[in-house]
Amino acid sequence: MAFQRYSVSLFEITLLVLLFFCVHGEGRLKGFRKYDQVQVKSAGTVLEEQWFTQKLDHFNGADSRVWKQRYFVNDKFYRSGGPVFLMIGGEGPAVLAWMVEGTWLTYAQKLGALCLMLEHRFYGQSHPTVDLSTENLRFLSSRQALEDLAHFRTVMAESKGLTEKKWVAFGGSYPGSLAAWFRLKYPHLVHASVATSAPIHAAVNFPEYLEVVWRSLASEKPDCPLLVKKASDTLVERLKDPKTYDNITKDFNLCSKLQLQTEMDSSYVLETLAGNFMDVVQYNQDNREFEGVVGTNITIQVLCDIMADASLGDPYVRYAAVACLMMNTFSMKCLDVSYSNYMRDMTNTSWDGPAAGGGRQWVYQTCTEFGFYQSTDSPNQPFDGFPLPYHVKQCADFYNISSKTLVEAVAQTNEHYGSYGIHSTRIVFPNGSIDPWHALGVTLDISPNLPAVFIKGTAHCANMYPARSQDPPQLALARDHVFLLLQQWLKQ
Repeated sequence: MAFQRYSVSLFEITLLVLLFFCVHGEGRLKGFRKYDQVQVKSAGTVLEEQWFTQKLDHFNGADSRVWKQRYFVNDKFYRSGGPVFLMIGGEGPAVLAWMVEGTWLTYAQKLGALCLMLEHRFYGQSHPTVDLSTENLRFLSSRQALEDLAHFRTVMAESKGLTEKKWVAFGGSYPGSLAAWFRLKYPHLVHASVATSAPIHAAVNFPEYLEVVWRSLASEKPDCPLLVKKASDTLVERLKDPKTYDNITKDFNLCSKLQLQTEMDSSYVLETLAGNFMDVVQYNQDNREFEGVVGTNITIQVLCDIMADASLGDPYVRYAAVACLMMNTFSMKCLDVSYSNYMRDMTNTSWDGPAAGGGRQWVYQTCTEFGFYQSTDSPNQPFDGFPLPYHVKQCADFYNISSKTLVEAVAQTNEHYGSYGIHSTRIVFPNGSIDPWHALGVTLDISPNLPAVFIKGTAHCANMYPARSQDPPQLALARDHVFLLLQQWLKQ
């Protein structure tokens, strides 16, 4: 989750290990709650990790290799006659908090559902191959993941006596897309799906992401994105003059003296710092506190208040103050903005590597399936300096994937799943207006059986989190609406 913005820097990889990015997911990376990764206890319920045997390559009958995929079960609310809920994992470790808390468990309690969560191949502890080499990553795709889900659902139903049960898929961000596509491709296995904050259209270039960031900042303070733009523009100009590098190093507490040798170097600096605003907008007031995540009180309002505080200095100084706040909040001693360091870590193929938590895997999926590159190619957004070629070049640098291959792969994804023309039934698409990902999602009903739930003023996956007394009324209504749809669909 991500989905996660989806192209990630070294700073963001470190930061997002502490943040939660939906179930994923993030599409982007997600963090962990401080739960033991083997066992979770809640109200007398013990959740132990379990393992399911999957084929390495579902599309090659001659390949007999198998591996173990991690999953979890919560039968606390299960009643005879109830449905089966399947939470789909995404681009990060399975987050066990979702097995004891979250809106889907509220639904499960009311409907007597058995709850399962399946971790996505190549993420968390689900390691199909010995390493993350590009050769092995060819077995990482949404299509292989859907086959994993289909096989898991079939075998579990047969072995546990659940064949006649109605199965409902849940997911947020990239797993939200998987939930929709699971219902689309396997309607005989999945009765209904809740596809939260799900981008269903793949796009190489996704400048609309930053356009929503502009509007979301402006919704808090009309001049906020203008101040951010002034600061960003100032930084762009200073990066052109080597005489300013010492000051920039000090201003942003960089880990080493700033050195820019290529356009990739400067773009990486600019994207890393813009990421402070992008991440906060995407997860604004999303109630990650239930995961025990620190620093989740950093909201759009907090950032815009800093940007509006003239006592700090000009907008550039305030921009640096935002970076300082983020680093202090997440106990980061300094900021590494070296693209060469980023490339070194992203090309480390070990499961113990610094990007093995999800960064190397997810960027590979963007290069081979989705794109989703949040470029600065639109004039209607506050940043500059990381255009589409910067993102595309990372595919070549990390995996030797050409721009032509990328473009063709994204087109194939839309052809395979249908993009906005998805043709199915009993899928609901909740999205938040603050969340930049809604620009690639469903915000208007496609048909009576493919309804959208567009929630004004909420961010990424907000409806999935546990309810709070301070939730806006429209968020509570959205949760209720999804429940009523499930109630209705389970009777069909």
